Amino acid sequence: MPRTTVVFRTTAFNTATPKSYFLNPGCFGDDVLRRMIAALRHRGVKTAEEPGQEDFGWYVLFEVDGQEHCFVLGYRPGDTEHEGDWIGTLERSRGLVGSLLGRRQIGVNPKAVQLVHELVSGLPDVSDICWHHEKKFKAGIEDEGATTPGAG
Repeated sequence: MPRTTVVFRTTAFNTATPKSYFLNPGCFGDDVLRRMIAALRHRGVKTAEEPGQEDFGWYVLFEVDGQEHCFVLGYRPGDTEHEGDWIGTLERSRGLVGSLLGRRQIGVNPKAVQLVHELVSGLPDVSDICWHHEKKFKAGIEDEGATTPGAG
């Protein structure tokens, strides 16, 4: 199973100025996903018109091989010891019932994961890209990441 959570750094996008349309002051990421939507469309991938907003960040819906996927992105601010970073998770779009039953990680298409990896790698000033298994990442295990999503 490919890694579906990616952590990366880039200083090319807004992480400091809350916008009036943010649900919460730290709800950054709309500009990152707008760039990703443009890149997806340039590749001929069917996407949502605009990113959607969550209380912690943003998401974009897109299709690979006729399967709808959802890439969810949020910004984790830094502290005195660490820089801030972006955290993105790729899921299958499963609707309300599928989400409630925990099926968003089942059936994520490896082509979708590779596509997100290519898009993240192509962001300006990107560094420290690290892919994680979603369950381990949610459990706080961040030292088992890999530079590519398909790595062991």
